[in-house]
Amino acid sequence: GRTRTLPVGRLERLGIALASCSNYSQGFFNAYDAIARDPAIDFVLHTGDYIYEHGTDAWHGDEARKIGRAHQPEHEIVSLSDYRTRHAQYKTDPASQAMLAAKPLLACWDDHESANNPWTGGAQAHNPETEGRWEDRRAASIQAYFEWMPVREPGPGRTRMQFWRTWVFGDLATLSTLETRHTARAQQVDYEPWKKAIASHADARRLEREQIGAEGRRMLSPECEADLTAAWTHSKQLGQPWRLIGNPMPIARTRVPDVVALGIIPDPASQARPLPAAVNLAWKGKWNLPFYPDTWDGYEWARERLYAQARAAGADDLVFLTGDSHDFWANRLADGAGRPAGVELGTSGITSPGDFIDSGFDRATSARLDAALAEHNPEVIWTDNLYCGYVRLELRRDRGLATFVAMDTVRSRRYRAFALKRYALERGETGLELREPG
Repeated sequence: GRTRTLPVGRLERLGIALASCSNYSQGFFNAYDAIARDPAIDFVLHTGDYIYEHGTDAWHGDEARKIGRAHQPEHEIVSLSDYRTRHAQYKTDPASQAMLAAKPLLACWDDHESANNPWTGGAQAHNPETEGRWEDRRAASIQAYFEWMPVREPGPGRTRMQFWRTWVFGDLATLSTLETRHTARAQQVDYEPWKKAIASHADARRLEREQIGAEGRRMLSPECEADLTAAWTHSKQLGQPWRLIGNPMPIARTRVPDVVALGIIPDPASQARPLPAAVNLAWKGKWNLPFYPDTWDGYEWARERLYAQARAAGADDLVFLTGDSHDFWANRLADGAGRPAGVELGTSGITSPGDFIDSGFDRATSARLDAALAEHNPEVIWTDNLYCGYVRLELRRDRGLATFVAMDTVRSRRYRAFALKRYALERGETGLELREPG
């Protein structure tokens, strides 16, 4: 294999592949193979869900066995031995081996490296009665991660749980990753108890005001915040034009439109057996609620705090490189007062299917839902949940180009990669902008 050191001094160009959500049991890592072959890529940024903790039968188990991709061990992983075995299995994949042999990997984690939807005190998918203490499971997952991933041990005075990093690419760019799961995150807001309590838009806004937007609901630790300010300050001193954030989950404001009133899906109340996802989507859309409260949308105070911190450091032109959602995104960001806060490029999964596709909607309906999200949300320029793939970001001193690279299939090792969409990153009167190339 080969790698490269970080460039020092004058740098004219940088190519980064943005990857996320690589579920072994859901298909072949064809996007990894495409990245390995992509000559425009210098570094790979993986923003999390590098492995999945699910047992084989928890998610399309029959399909996984048909293509020889059943998880090992087949049960949900909990112990240190379990996590080691799962990491080892992922490293046997030929496409993963090819990418790691060809490109340096820069990584941060999200939730599935440990368990679904963790926070500082537990996880949505962890049951202490049957799976033991959360602290023990979390420690096992982190130990296995550091054993199997090409990441450095923490510096003096830091712990492995404080897993955020900063890389400086000459005088062109600084990339900082975030730790948003184990060191500071407040417990996620659960919509379920509110489904009977909300009877009006006033009730919905009360949920947002009193729960989602409650003061003090952290996402980032004070130490991570301090390191971000230091990185941005140094970047400005170097005269770099680009400041990038490796962001484990979407940060753009994304509310659900009234998909029933728009005629995109039928009213679930009129159906004998509606899709569970349709029921949830219709409820969120009726009350114009955020798509997922597990993302930054569920932490309004923390998001505003991050934007204010960046503005104070002169870094209101951030480029967020985002994973987690299994969808492609091109977003323009703003704070609560409407001031520009940068842009967001989101990648779909390496194998994890788009949310609407995975929920059982057909491709035509899924595409209409994508279009409705973009139409309804001022921060969303474009989104697509139909394809797996990665984002290629090419930066030069005066401009950037984001290419959303899609795979035509992950069900076979024979695939075709193609450019689904492109956006130029340009500086305009209102700050950093995303524009389709003419």
